[in-house]
Amino acid sequence: QLEDSGGGLVQAGGSLRLSCAASGRSFSSRYAMGWFRQAPGKEREFVATISWSGGLTYYADSVKGRFTISRDNAKNTVNLQMNSLKPEDTAVYYCAARAGTYSYTSPNEYAYWGQGTQVTVSS
Repeated sequence: QLEDSGGGLVQAGGSLRLSCAASGRSFSSRYAMGWFRQAPGKEREFVATISWSGGLTYYADSVKGRFTISRDNAKNTVNLQMNSLKPEDTAVYYCAARAGTYSYTSPNEYAYWGQGTQVTVSS
């Protein structure tokens, strides 16, 4: 089970920190994590992913330099620090997990999903 939180309404240029907590037997072994987002009328898109060790991270070009993904395996959590937010970042953000060490940018590679948290950036 994944539970994501931390969304909200923020002005352009502001910051938010999303968190995702993993629980259950499925997360007792190695798993990679990711954050994806979906805006109204658009497909779900890759935002950032992180490997099991945290040593490999990938970012969409649109968020590179503004967002930072991190994880704490002792707490089974993954975070997404979002700075310099833009109105085009407005979407429902989902955390996702897949068994294994390495992460992928395609949402089809992830078997576990959080319920989503709304991020709204006003201009």
